[in-house]
Amino acid sequence: MNKEAAGGDLGYVFQTDFVTKALVGLFGSDKFRVAVSADGSAFFDGFIVDNETGIVDQPRLPRFKGYTNFDNYVAVDTWTKIAINNTEYNDQNAFDAGNNRFVAPVAGTYLFGASLLYKVNSSTSARMRGRLVLNGTTEISGSFGEVSGAHVSEATALWLQTMVVLAQDDTVELQGYFCAQDGYFAADHTTFWGCKVG
Repeated sequence: MNKEAAGGDLGYVFQTDFVTKALVGLFGSDKFRVAVSADGSAFFDGFIVDNETGIVDQPRLPRFKGYTNFDNYVAVDTWTKIAINNTEYNDQNAFDAGNNRFVAPVAGTYLFGASLLYKVNSSTSARMRGRLVLNGTTEISGSFGEVSGAHVSEATALWLQTMVVLAQDDTVELQGYFCAQDGYFAADHTTFWGCKVG
């Protein structure tokens, strides 16, 4: 099989009742593509292999990285949702910045992580905690963390990471907590990220 120029098409077409549902091959470039369609006119790339590097891209993979753009005040002994209200990237628009949470577009296994940066309010004797919460109520196993010693404002940080199986439309949010003294979770460096891995 051969095509005359990189901009041409070469590959296999899979149809149901003469409506194209999938393409496999070199379509419009020399990159190897697998694309699917519901109606035969709009196609979505499942993955693309770069012919020069061999690197695989999954352009429709749900993934995001968000951050808060203001210092989030949290009172003592109160789990509080962190207002992750901006995104650096947000493929599939799966992160809902208006409600400060990720919404799973499809069922699957997801990897999440977060960083929480402490900022002092009244005392550096605060003890900072963080966790990820499923559907607003259930702490996700393996996502809890704490910094127990004295804190340094805008230097003490906590990192969280875990994997979880989600159903479609399940939500995941980042929550923070302070023991002993209140405090802030600092703007710009308090972040939340995730992606579908399976």
